[in-house]
Amino acid sequence: MGKSKGKAKQMKGKMKETAGRALGDMPMANEGRGEQMTGRAQELAAKASERVKKSER
Repeated sequence: MGKSKGKAKQMKGKMKETAGRALGDMPMANEGRGEQMTGRAQELAAKASERVKKSER
């Protein structure tokens, strides 16, 4: 997964969290927070992978 996919997942999660809070649907809000964390992890993994590739050159 690339950085952009991680960012997209974070944005989707933020929208879901916001909608869940606005509607009073806490399970939806919590799911959105989980998606944000997953997206952040994907982004960090992609950054780490890029650093490793650069250091191998």
